[in-house]
This record gives sequence, C-alpha cells and structure tokens, in this order.
Amino acid sequence: MKEFVRGAFLSIFLSLCVVGSSFAAGFALYEFSSRGNALGGTLVGRADDPSALAYNPAGITQLEGDNVMFGLTAIMPSLDVELSDFGQSFSNVDKIWIPPHFYYTKQLNEKYWFGISATSRFGLGSEFDPDWPGTYNNYYACIQSFSLTPTLAAKLSDKLSVAVGVEAMWFEFEQKKKIPGAPFSLPSDIDAQLKGDDIGWGWNFAMHFKPADRIRMGFFYRSEIEQNIEGDADFTVPADAPAYLFPDTTGAGKVTLPESFSVGIAFQATEKTSVEADAIYTRWSTYDKLTINYGMDLYGPDSDVSSTPKNWYDVWRYQLGIEHALTDHSWLRFGYVYDESPVPDETVDYVVPANGRQIYSLGYGFTRGKWVYDLSYAYLDIKERGIEGRPGEGVFNSDITNADTHMLGISVSYRF
Repeated sequence: MKEFVRGAFLSIFLSLCVVGSSFAAGFALYEFSSRGNALGGTLVGRADDPSALAYNPAGITQLEGDNVMFGLTAIMPSLDVELSDFGQSFSNVDKIWIPPHFYYTKQLNEKYWFGISATSRFGLGSEFDPDWPGTYNNYYACIQSFSLTPTLAAKLSDKLSVAVGVEAMWFEFEQKKKIPGAPFSLPSDIDAQLKGDDIGWGWNFAMHFKPADRIRMGFFYRSEIEQNIEGDADFTVPADAPAYLFPDTTGAGKVTLPESFSVGIAFQATEKTSVEADAIYTRWSTYDKLTINYGMDLYGPDSDVSSTPKNWYDVWRYQLGIEHALTDHSWLRFGYVYDESPVPDETVDYVVPANGRQIYSLGYGFTRGKWVYDLSYAYLDIKERGIEGRPGEGVFNSDITNADTHMLGISVSYRF
C-alpha cells in the first residue's frame, strides 16, 4: 500500500515540476504564492486568497464560493566558497529550481469551508564541481518534498474562524560526495551516492480573528513530521579494489522536520493601503544529528553506521508587507524579510552553506473578470560567513561570499 501511495505522490509531483531550492532558512521553503512572495509572506493576518491554505488556512472563510490558484516560483541561486587553505574560490553550479503551488477552496455552507493544497515546504539544492576540494564533504545535495494537505475551516462567529488540516508529505534526500581512496591504498577516490525517500504525516491548526474593522490577526501551527527515509547507497570504486570494500547496499535514516508557529497582524492603514507584520518561530533543534544506517559493513566491522552532529538552533523569521490598491482591479506590493540561520558555526558545511538572510520583494496583481494574476520579484541577500576547518569532515577554512538569489513568481487564480 505504501509503495502505491508513494507512486501516486511521485506522479502528481513530477507532473507539476521538479522541486528544489537553495538558501532556505535551513532547508525550509516559504515561496507559496506570487502575492505572498511580493508581500514577504505576510498573509498570516490577511489570509484572503486561496494561498491562505499555506499561510493561515482559517482565513479561507473569507472566500465565497469555489476558488482555485496555481503557479510557480523560479529560484536562481549563486554563491562563492573561498578556500583560504587552497588560495582559490569556487562557485556553485548555476541551476534554476521551480517549486510549484496549487490551492482549491470550497464554501460548503454558511459555517464550513473545505480546502486542499499542494506545496513544497522543504527543499535544498547545493551543487559544485565533483573535483572541487570540498568534494569529501559534499559536491551535490538535493532535498525535495511535496505535501498534500486537506483542510476543514469553520466560521465560529463574524470575528473568529478556526481550521484544522492533515498533511501527507513525500520527502526525498540525495547526496553525492567522494571518499578518499588513499587510506584504503586505492589509486583513486570512491564516489558515494546516497538516495532515499519516505512519506510522513503531520497536522496543523489555525485561527483567524478580526477584533476591529481595520485589524485582522492570525495564528498558524504546523506539527513535526517524522520521515523514516529508506533507499540505496551506491559506491563507484576503482576496478582493482577488493570486493569487500564499499559494496552497494541499502541506507536508512530518520529526520524529524520541525514544528513551527506563525503569528501575524494586518492593519488597514487607509482605504487603499494595508500593512502586515508577522513572526515565525521554527524549532530546528529537532535536527540534532544525521545518522545513516547501512545494510552492511562498508569497509570493516562496525562501519555500518555513519553519524554526523548537526545541533541546529530554533530560529525566528520576521516579515513585513505593504499592499496598495492602484485601482479597484490592480495592486502594488512590497515586502521585507529577515530570516535567522539555524546552522551553528560548529557544524556548518557545504551541504547547507548559508547564513542569516534578508529578502527584498515587490509585485503587481490585477484582475480580468473572474481571473486574478499575480507577479513577483524577490532578491535574497545572504550575509557572508566564515567556516572553521574540520578536515575530518572534508570541511576547510572557508568564507561563503557573494551569496544571493533571484526569485520570479507567478500565480493565477479563478473564482467559480
């Protein structure tokens, strides 16, 4: 049954688009709609379009009838790693990652609403030349996820709505790196690839409150999701290597994806202009280590387990968004985000070579009949970061520089 469900997820997932990202806070994603991107994600209090299912699903009680939204965000990251031990600088491989989004909401009656969303909440893309000096730590890492979340929202009064949802998440982790051949008297390095996936389950709860005509407030909780990842470990070794060294085998590990708490307040400053401020708290401390259990010993007794400490921090994300109505059918939007990095200095590496970041965004939206079109651009700027070498992990004295990302988003909505 689980294989059937996984196959169904993959079919839907691949029909939408390959998902990935880089330079997320840890490896969380927040690109849930073009309007949300333009407003710095400040839709926790507003929550007044179908993407509320991703920002604050209790807000869908503001939507009449049936509504649908779909779209994508093109993410174009770049960074340089300056290795002082080698006196050289290395750039990541240029790629475009495209997480999609889809939402459907339906008003069942005067009290209840139903919604379902398809999003990617976690993703990571990190790729370098296979022969760069940091290859013993990582030269390719990719995290992909895809979530289906049915939601039921209830309007308890004219001021208060609540919602609860169940999330089914497909999660895949893939990493490629090299293992030095010299300790095993091999003429060249071993190429190691680990890839596995799982489907985990979580839940969420949300509230939307209107204490006054010009004020809207929101709260959104997402639970932890445990992923018991199973897959394969493949090794490419020199042709004359002993058969017992690094045989292809299975690999398994557990990752607990963090719970998060979002709060936001939106204020209608004038008839045409609204302002919202949000804060999101994410408990990344659940990611304390990465342990891989292999199906057999790779190069001798007791070599069937690999464990790397992570010890990530719990962090905050702060968001500010302004929306101004140019006409009754068009809007201009601006956003700002400050996102703390959960990765401590002691464990930062080339898999997640990031730091605290700021995002500056703008966008434009307009309607044509029952259709709504939203466009956005965001520039993500990451603070430079120094890394103290840990040669045993393939990490050298480094500086992460010139790290930024350009993001272009588009969403299309229709009200039936």
